[in-house]
Amino acid sequence: MPAPFSNTYSNGPASEQITKIRETLLLMASLTTRNLTLALRALVERDEKLAASVEAEDSQLDELEISVDELVINHMATHAPVATDCRFMLVASKISSNLERIADQAVAIARRSLELNKEPLLKPLIDIPRMAQIAEGMLRDGMTALIERKPELAQEIIRRDKEVDMINKQLARELTSFMLEDPTTITRALNLTLVARSLERIADHCKNIAEEVYYLYQAVDIRHERVGSPQA
Repeated sequence: MPAPFSNTYSNGPASEQITKIRETLLLMASLTTRNLTLALRALVERDEKLAASVEAEDSQLDELEISVDELVINHMATHAPVATDCRFMLVASKISSNLERIADQAVAIARRSLELNKEPLLKPLIDIPRMAQIAEGMLRDGMTALIERKPELAQEIIRRDKEVDMINKQLARELTSFMLEDPTTITRALNLTLVARSLERIADHCKNIAEEVYYLYQAVDIRHERVGSPQA
């Protein structure tokens, strides 16, 4: 098995550019994971300073996404990349976009936490931290699959998205019941619904990353296949 991110694509200056893109993606993933963790802590611990820090750090991720796109465009314009290089360039751009969107959802969670802190806790936070735990694991393992060239791990990650969807639907039903039974809970229930929706979208982006990793190493597009089917 090749070493993580070993040079199996290009040689010379081209390989240096690819290495730079990989390093930037890893930095983005690290910062995204940090922001997501801080956003959930802000929610659970009702910490306004943590919530504010998430939004303050988001601009760095925006800049890194732009940097990845610029590196990809420069590489494509100045080299004649082979098929594997072309596939990596396409995947890198898509992964950076998904990471940036995950970070945006972390900001949305942080903002909802500020609103939720204005009122008493509606219910114990059990389902939302569980969704966050699954999503964070999907993100972490997706980057591991990229680094260590593990397309089989990418397939396993995709299956976890269904679990997040199920929890989200269950929580939505519960919060709807709160609102129907007691109108004074509507604002809090809606904010919690939006937090859960953000986590569901984060899991979708993690699934997208896993699908791109699978495509990178297997040259097979599984985005529209049913996970677990013979084709997958």
